[in-house]
Amino acid sequence: MLFYANVITYPSVFRSFTGLDAAEFEGLLIHFEKAWEEHLEAASAHQERRRKPGGGAVPTTLRTAEDRLFFILVYLKLYPLQVVMGFLFGMSQGRAHEWIARLSIVLQKALAMADALPARDPVSAEQRFDASSQREFIIDGTERRTQRPADDGLQTTYYSGKKKTHTLKNNLVVDSLPRTVAYLSPTVPGKTHDKSLADACGLRFPPGSVLFQDTGFQGYAPSGILVMQPKKKPRGGELDAAEKFINRLVSKTRVLVENVIADVKRCRIVKDVFRNTRKGYDDTVMELACGLHNLRCIHRCA
Repeated sequence: MLFYANVITYPSVFRSFTGLDAAEFEGLLIHFEKAWEEHLEAASAHQERRRKPGGGAVPTTLRTAEDRLFFILVYLKLYPLQVVMGFLFGMSQGRAHEWIARLSIVLQKALAMADALPARDPVSAEQRFDASSQREFIIDGTERRTQRPADDGLQTTYYSGKKKTHTLKNNLVVDSLPRTVAYLSPTVPGKTHDKSLADACGLRFPPGSVLFQDTGFQGYAPSGILVMQPKKKPRGGELDAAEKFINRLVSKTRVLVENVIADVKRCRIVKDVFRNTRKGYDDTVMELACGLHNLRCIHRCA
């Protein structure tokens, strides 16, 4: 069986299993333990208990906070089948399913305590943008594959002509200096256009900010900011030298958001075909993956 104590002694293996270094894991563990205690207290408040929290039969696995955090990070990073998770950690598939749902909530709270989660609403996003020192932001959309819906109507809604498969979509706004995900949009069907989703989010940026975007956001121009976007080559014509030079500068800056998205997708749960059917979990895992990316940036840029 897999245990935290067995893997932590191999730094490169531990990083491959969790996506975090030992120091990053230990830093997150402090918040995770507090979030776990709050989770237990909240659960106890909604039901009449006959014994203290943690009473009863002693579990054979996930006894410690380290093992619980290790468990959920392994699931997000490697995204194995739940029956495989159960086998690796010495439990049934059903129990693994319960632990995944429970610990995802705890990890979400822990990342919020660490101030690593991206903003999810316009008000919080505006506050996050105001706190930026550079005031240079990059917006981009990302798609991830999902299982083909059984319903014919949903198949059309989730089918992405760009990816030629059924997908989920999010827009991300990246703060260019710390390279963190400052804002994550709601998760929507892959057919949704990048600009339509951006318009629906209703984001407001600090006056004088610079926003870099690609041509998929053509026409998206929040008030009071400078929008930098590559210029398309006119039909039957060519761009002049100055326009090509500006396009290269924009592209050099915009590549940062591609690198951030690639780092977010270290968690294979947002890279591989998403197959979890729990309602809302497709949005939760994207938020967790962005939070883990931000956590790495906080530790490695300090």
